[in-house]
Amino acid sequence: MMTIHIEALTFDAIIGILDFEREHPQRVVVDLQLSYDYSENAFIDYADLCDMIETKIKTERYRLLEEALADLEALLIADYPHIESLSLKIAKPDIITNATVALGAQWHY
Repeated sequence: MMTIHIEALTFDAIIGILDFEREHPQRVVVDLQLSYDYSENAFIDYADLCDMIETKIKTERYRLLEEALADLEALLIADYPHIESLSLKIAKPDIITNATVALGAQWHY
């Protein structure tokens, strides 16, 4: 069993329900942890994971973090069906001046 950790994948995207969030990109930070059975022919490229996550969030312009998490989970499982567990967290560090807010989810298959 191998575990990939991606910490603090940071980029700007339109995400949120407030008017100003729909108009201006804000900083988004994604953390991922996933476990899978490794074999020579069934490895997972962490650079591809980073690109997939960033592209999906930027393209979809989500209103809710819940929707983003659900879509990312579906995307990752479709591309990598040998994933056995997945944990995702999406943070918006600049939306509240004195806190970083985040939403996370975990799945076990």
